[in-house]
Amino acid sequence: MTDLDRFRADTRAWLETNCPAEMREPIRSEKDMCWGGRKWAFQNEAQRQWLEAMAARGWTVPDWPRAYGGGGLSPAEAKVLKEEMARIGARPPLTSFGISMLGPALLKYGTEEQKQRFLPEIARGEIRWCQGYSEPGAGSDLAGLQTKAEDKGDHWLVNGQKVWTSYADQADWIFCLVRTSSESKHGGISFLLFDMESPGVSTRPILLISGNSPFCETFFDDVKVPKDQVVGEVNKGWDVAKYLLGHEREMISGMGLGGDRTALGKALGPIDDPLLRAEIAAFDVDALAFAAMSERFLDQLKAGEAHPAMPSMMKYAGTELNKRRHELIMAAGGSDALEWDSERSKGGKAARDWLRTKANSIEGGTSEIQLGIVAKHILRLPGA
Repeated sequence: MTDLDRFRADTRAWLETNCPAEMREPIRSEKDMCWGGRKWAFQNEAQRQWLEAMAARGWTVPDWPRAYGGGGLSPAEAKVLKEEMARIGARPPLTSFGISMLGPALLKYGTEEQKQRFLPEIARGEIRWCQGYSEPGAGSDLAGLQTKAEDKGDHWLVNGQKVWTSYADQADWIFCLVRTSSESKHGGISFLLFDMESPGVSTRPILLISGNSPFCETFFDDVKVPKDQVVGEVNKGWDVAKYLLGHEREMISGMGLGGDRTALGKALGPIDDPLLRAEIAAFDVDALAFAAMSERFLDQLKAGEAHPAMPSMMKYAGTELNKRRHELIMAAGGSDALEWDSERSKGGKAARDWLRTKANSIEGGTSEIQLGIVAKHILRLPGA
């Protein structure tokens, strides 16, 4: 038996003992996902136990160094853990922008003090983050942002507005792009961290066509931010921003795999229409191909061999697949799927989820931007 085989056996035994039965059920709503943070209310005791058990082993972030709250696992061990969790249908113990976006950026660009301060709290689910990137006049043209941070000697003074700030009204802290110099469009941006309860920070929810929304407008009015909460160098935050965007696009691409990776044909059950059955079968084949591509991409990413533009390709493919999935769910449901508020329709879940997918082509960088990046940097098309 190899060391990896022993690790698999030990991991399987530990998961069987420590993963509560309630945490092996499919995720049916956002409440089933644990976001953590100061404001988080656990859905049940099992959700709390699962987070605490996994965090104690560092397995909320298995491949982070142990010194920062991680599991210190090798890429092969982290893959085994993922496989063994999937085998029993275990839910992720923690969903977090701190894990999927900020954490990798801090590991690469943060000071040792910043890593020691923030990473263990992220790993334990004690702090919830939101992302302050897009602005009313700077969405796709992210480098055109105008939120300013003035140097006041012992602190920065931040003024401006962000928009489409996911879960800003529920987050504890924000990682935020601000302009610290007007001399260069890309060279005058800095990457700041600050508490959402700081005086001068306010949020306002944005209602979407689905009737639900995680998005907010976020306003900064003379917000004081300590000097040591800049990640990377002042005026070189664009480097941090680009690195983080790669991880955000990787995260968003994961929606192409579906919540619990159940084949759509199996989830929908018998379908009378032969043409629709054929479309669903074709979709499931494409979903399997995307899953295989995702595994290969993640292996390359962890080995440092992934092409820098690969996250854009994955983001585009994953979001298109997710939109297609929900189009087929609506088609299979017929007119019943259009019900909006009835108990039978579970509050219009199918229709609301379908409408929500329309934002997939925009969030994390529009599909047009992703295709432009793929054309230029992967396909190397002339004039791209």
